[in-house]
Amino acid sequence: MEKPRDTGKQKVRSAEVGTDILKALAELSPATSLSRLAEHVHMPASKVHRYLQALIASGFAEQNAATNHYGLGREALRVGLAALGSMDVLKVGAQPLAELRDDLNETCFLAVWGNQGATVVQIEPAVRAVTVVTQLGSVLPLLGSSTGLVFSAYLPARETVDLREREIQAGIAHVLADDQAYASTCAQIRSRGLHFVHGLLMPGVDALSAPVFNAVGQVAAVMTVVGPTSVFHADEDGPAAQRLLAATRAVSWRMGYQP
Repeated sequence: MEKPRDTGKQKVRSAEVGTDILKALAELSPATSLSRLAEHVHMPASKVHRYLQALIASGFAEQNAATNHYGLGREALRVGLAALGSMDVLKVGAQPLAELRDDLNETCFLAVWGNQGATVVQIEPAVRAVTVVTQLGSVLPLLGSSTGLVFSAYLPARETVDLREREIQAGIAHVLADDQAYASTCAQIRSRGLHFVHGLLMPGVDALSAPVFNAVGQVAAVMTVVGPTSVFHADEDGPAAQRLLAATRAVSWRMGYQP
């Protein structure tokens, strides 16, 4: 009896081949012939051609009608720029984030907007016996965290609408299921330039978040301070808020943002 094909492994291998071809297009940019590309990736030209057609259909590759040469497409450029922006904000934000932690002695972290939502990419934990544990790579809720709500306030609605609907269906932050309440909260965040919550994501934990902007005025990341309510007070007019805003403005300035 013939064994069933392992479609999972096939899909993984197919993704690996597609990635190899994309990398080759980048290495041979701005454009290359099919034969040169096939030689570069050590694959038959017929196989490379099949993958190229799929990449062209998805916008990750394109073919010059005059030369028949291939190059990276618009979607590849968009993804590359997004990755570059994320890496830049990590590099630029590293020292200010550490200094913020040193000043406040509370856990501070940086989150970027990923495929699943607000994703923690850098953490500076508080230096004391009792601290709030935040995991690198954690995805925070859009409506149920100060970080997520700051992203909500500054991202285009098309970036957040699906996630908001899923969280509403799951019962997260049901108060913000009301469109008017949600819009009002986002407007308040934009007016203040930050957002604070008391025990929204975790009971007994306060959080304070503010946006970091890139050179074209888009939100590149959100910086957040979290701590136990007993010792940390997330107040929009308090010293922690002022220190947080100073840190995010410094990072935004280094990113090229001009308010």
